[in-house]
Amino acid sequence: MKKLYILSLVLSITFSFAQKTNLKQADALFRNYSYADASKAYEEILQNIKNPTAQTLKNAADSYYFISDARNALKWYKKLYEVQGNNLTDIYYLRYIQSMKAVMDYDEADRVTKEYLDKKGDKKEISRYVAQKKQLDSLAKAKSLYQIKNLDINTSKSDFGATFFGDKIVFTSARDTTKFSEKLYTWNNQPFLNLYVSERNPADGSLFNEKLFLPNVMSKYHEATASFDPSGKTIYYSTNIVKKNKLVVDGDKVNNFQIVKGTIVDNKLENPQNVFFDNDDYSVGHPCLSEDGQWLFFASDMPGGFGETDLYVVKIAADGTMSSPLNLGPNINTMGNEVFPYYRNGMLYFSSDGHYGLGDLDVYESKFLADGNFTTPRNLGAPINSNKDDFTYVVDKADTYGYVSSNRAGGKGDDDIYSFVKGKPVCNQSISGIAVDRKTKLPLTDVTIMAYNSFKEVLGETKTNYEGKYAIVVPCNKVVNMIAAKPNYSSDEKTVETTKENEGEIKDVNFELSNYDDLVVKKRGVEMVDVQPIYFDYDKYDITPKAIEELTKVVFIMQKFPNIKIKIESHTDSRGKDSYNLKLSDNRAKSTRDYILSQGIDASRIESAIGYGESRLINKCKNGVKCTEEEHLLNRRSDFIIIQK
Repeated sequence: MKKLYILSLVLSITFSFAQKTNLKQADALFRNYSYADASKAYEEILQNIKNPTAQTLKNAADSYYFISDARNALKWYKKLYEVQGNNLTDIYYLRYIQSMKAVMDYDEADRVTKEYLDKKGDKKEISRYVAQKKQLDSLAKAKSLYQIKNLDINTSKSDFGATFFGDKIVFTSARDTTKFSEKLYTWNNQPFLNLYVSERNPADGSLFNEKLFLPNVMSKYHEATASFDPSGKTIYYSTNIVKKNKLVVDGDKVNNFQIVKGTIVDNKLENPQNVFFDNDDYSVGHPCLSEDGQWLFFASDMPGGFGETDLYVVKIAADGTMSSPLNLGPNINTMGNEVFPYYRNGMLYFSSDGHYGLGDLDVYESKFLADGNFTTPRNLGAPINSNKDDFTYVVDKADTYGYVSSNRAGGKGDDDIYSFVKGKPVCNQSISGIAVDRKTKLPLTDVTIMAYNSFKEVLGETKTNYEGKYAIVVPCNKVVNMIAAKPNYSSDEKTVETTKENEGEIKDVNFELSNYDDLVVKKRGVEMVDVQPIYFDYDKYDITPKAIEELTKVVFIMQKFPNIKIKIESHTDSRGKDSYNLKLSDNRAKSTRDYILSQGIDASRIESAIGYGESRLINKCKNGVKCTEEEHLLNRRSDFIIIQK
């Protein structure tokens, strides 16, 4: 579909050739934009030239490229690449890469793309390439939202650019239905384009009963790509620049495109007028009005852009006054072609051969942000996009059906119109963070992160990397329970509420896990919870605030290691009567047990809670032996012995 995204027309010059064409004649055809004939001429000539110049190789390759013959274009771009290598200019790198993708040589295309980006050294472009490739690769693994269908209304000629006009569809076609059908556009040897209107079948999206739209608009040149205001009474469309019934051309005999605005009255165009930014020296075309009629998006090769064709926008006041055109900037525009904008529900759709894609023009979407910028364009993926030109994407207000055009294999002609139905996207959101050791604060690798819903159903599972980092994708608008676990470590839990729409990543949901070995100590041949002495007031067994501090450690390890079972043993020093100490220690053991159970620990996990009084002293301080207070303190203890883990 190269003929219209170049946005220009050249005057035809007729040559009379002998059976064999020489290089000068082939170059003349090329300069005349007669690419269909030029490609044949170069093909014949290059069979007999051993060392063609770089310019001849460029012309041969471009002749095929501009008539969408990617296989033959690639043949000559490859020879050009062999001749020029890293001296290949930006635009020829792009065309070489796009030709490889058009024949689905994706690995080689990616290799050359990386070579080109490395040579250029632009970090932003490299970052965009990485992000867009990752997005498209992930899209290829997911089920597409789209189902597309080629329409019966298509012909063997170029049919494209379906757009909504009330409950009807207006589209562009080169079909032979006009008195100008005998006149061919030398670029591709097809009739010139006109606007048609058809009925739409809501049941299956098919189009029928097509007829010429606004007959008094029709000329002997191109009329294409219309857009309408909300009332359907105002039209903007692309056409050749014509004055006094003659094409206006520049020094290269190029006739540029312009945008015409008019009013529709009784199926006729009235008061046609050029928009103020039309210019004889460059093209503007592919107009698209926003739903409220306040913004007009369009494509242009006007000076000062970022590439061959850029996207622009003007604001339209209530009285029809337009602001100066504003370039949509380098986030949208590239060194290649950005064309056919369509704006709906705050989303800009457009086609580009400069962003990372499947080949030639692909359709992208970019969300308009509150600060006036657009998000990084996202490729819509297959089946909307293919290895050929895919363009003029439009979708209804409810985002459920629409139309797209393509010259992909399997169509009826050059460009065909496809209808599509679009399913509702699955809304997911990413949660990310890090898992660290609670004691050392160092990252932990291979921690299992699991996400559950309220019904304990698993929503997702992943593991931390060598940096302790993780990311997990879960549904939107959910309360998500997350658990981090690692063998010989405690688990950690968090609750996260995802948003109603995918608003980016939820970051810094971090976990701290305790190593089991840091929570226990081995004494006298058994494993015990590592706690300081449990203090009680003199002659009492009530749990004190100081005792709670230590018992919290016991509760923590039992919560984090749900398989642990313990037994509690309480002891006193030798002072006081033996029978009294036995009873006091037993009361303290059971009081300790009751506190642990009050914190939600199941009773089955505490095998016993027994006081042993002074019967199990751990030093010399028995009855009658003089000891210091510190020595007696060692015997006043509660042990939490681990019997199962």
